[in-house]
Amino acid sequence: MNVTKFIRSFKYALEGILSAMKEQNFKFHLLAVVIVIIAAVWTGISMVEWLVVILIMTLVLSLEMMNSAIERVVDLVTTEIHPLAKLAKDLAAGAVLIAAIASVIIGCIIFLPKWF
Repeated sequence: MNVTKFIRSFKYALEGILSAMKEQNFKFHLLAVVIVIIAAVWTGISMVEWLVVILIMTLVLSLEMMNSAIERVVDLVTTEIHPLAKLAKDLAAGAVLIAAIASVIIGCIIFLPKWF
């Protein structure tokens, strides 16, 4: 195993995360993450609830990054409006939306009973 290559791969991954942080939708999801973390600390959720919250937050952020990557690749391949290019972008955005909706539902299941 080449240690230099391995370390370099972490550098590239960090660059990807920093690039994602410049994206409007990623910033929105990061803001939501901060709000959820504050609410979770304030509410005093259990260890299992923390695990679920962390898992769903990382899922949404990861999918948002994949969505951005797919959009960039499609834009690189074609500048034309093509039905398959639109479909690829729509599918990736839909995956983020499904995860975001699930995160709201999970948040309601975890937080609402504790608040009311």
